[in-house]
Amino acid sequence: NNLTFYNFMDFLLRTGAFALIDSLVRHKVFHIFGYPGGAILPVYDELYIWEKNKLIKHILGRHEQGCVHAADGYARSTGRIGVCFATSGPGATNLVSGIATAQMDSIPLVIITGQVSRPFIGTDAFQEIDIFGITLPIVKHSYIIRNPKDISKIIAEAFYIANHGRPGPVLIDVPKDIGLEKFIYDPVSPGKINLPGCRPIHNGNKYQINKAIELLLESHQPLLYVGGGAINSNAYQRVQELASICRIPITTTLMGKGIINEKHELALGMLGMHGTAYANFAVSECDLLIALGARFDDRVTGKLDEFACNAQVIHIDIDAAEIGKNRIPQLAIIGDIDNIIKQIINEVRSNQTII
Repeated sequence: NNLTFYNFMDFLLRTGAFALIDSLVRHKVFHIFGYPGGAILPVYDELYIWEKNKLIKHILGRHEQGCVHAADGYARSTGRIGVCFATSGPGATNLVSGIATAQMDSIPLVIITGQVSRPFIGTDAFQEIDIFGITLPIVKHSYIIRNPKDISKIIAEAFYIANHGRPGPVLIDVPKDIGLEKFIYDPVSPGKINLPGCRPIHNGNKYQINKAIELLLESHQPLLYVGGGAINSNAYQRVQELASICRIPITTTLMGKGIINEKHELALGMLGMHGTAYANFAVSECDLLIALGARFDDRVTGKLDEFACNAQVIHIDIDAAEIGKNRIPQLAIIGDIDNIIKQIINEVRSNQTII
């Protein structure tokens, strides 16, 4: 009986590497971009089995920086979270440029790096590097896994954080012995987590929506200034609908390109240093600038005190930190752009003065 019990217990045991790959598959990860190395080999040994069974596909890069940029491009083109693997030391540090790019452009990534075994952390072991500390300013959140039982929960949290609110990269550092250690694996279902630290997404209130309508009614030359936040919100249809109903021209940042067909009669193309002349003239002449998921960066504004200096500003963004960072708006609405524009459109349709 004891032998049977222990055999049963062995059947329940899984390695940390198994828990990691299984958690990724549970989050519907179909592609991983990566480059193997010593510290992450236990994870790659497990990945080989899952890929052999056609449950996931690994795309081998020739350099870690190429892998993270590929994961970034995958996320941009598919709307899914990009996943990238790299080993410890130089493997991890080679990811830094790609992680910074994803952070600046609000691209959701989950970066998994190998690390030296737990007993060697802090001893300057071979290819040990504090990638947690190095990437702290350029990620939404970071983890170092200390207990294999936490793997499933950490993966679930990482995927939630990467896509919650303003998207961005999350880094998970996995010591080598974590991948090898066996334990009773109790997976956490995707979405079944509680993160009190994550701010709820608000979508404006009745007063703010009415104030936006009031500013629209008072304006004679409004202009939509659309950034990457509108793309992340999938607000393509709403933005075009608002522009068409109210006859408002649209100018975009580089990250906002694609929100409207640039052959559309209301499309002015990009604005700013590399933008079109007529888009920049429109900004100078407008009396109401409606910023949707844009951050008023210097490539767009030039001298801030001369940018849309005759206009009142409505700034709509999911990230409260962007409000008032470079330009103080007359009206700020924090929330999901698609939902907020939908509310404005509903009010516009019920107000015959604008239509």
